[in-house]
Amino acid sequence: MAEQSLVNVSDHTGLGKVEIAPEVIEVIAGIAASEVKGLSTMRGNFATGVVEKFGKKSHSKGVKVELTDNGILIDLFVVLNFGVSIPEVAQKIQANIRQTLKNMTALEIAEVNIHVVGVQMEKEVTEEITE
Repeated sequence: MAEQSLVNVSDHTGLGKVEIAPEVIEVIAGIAASEVKGLSTMRGNFATGVVEKFGKKSHSKGVKVELTDNGILIDLFVVLNFGVSIPEVAQKIQANIRQTLKNMTALEIAEVNIHVVGVQMEKEVTEEITE
């Protein structure tokens, strides 16, 4: 995999330059996605699962950022709650990520692709019958 460069976000103001690492975009996108109601979890890889076992939360889990000539491509791998409208929740996730990244970084995103990789069933509540 080719090493991705930093994203230059500063205009030529004479003060210097501002660059944002793709990892920062991943974290912002992950947090923005988790704010949407209907999202259960993000799907990460084995390494993020091990890291979370030790108590460190990985906000970029399930987020892949690619810097291309056409712009910034974001792929999210999500698990949604059972019973939600998948297209509606996916669209809300896309909109929230676009708006949050626009507000925080002034970057335009070419694509936000949502990959639904699972559905989380609600945990059944068992009631004890008392006599």
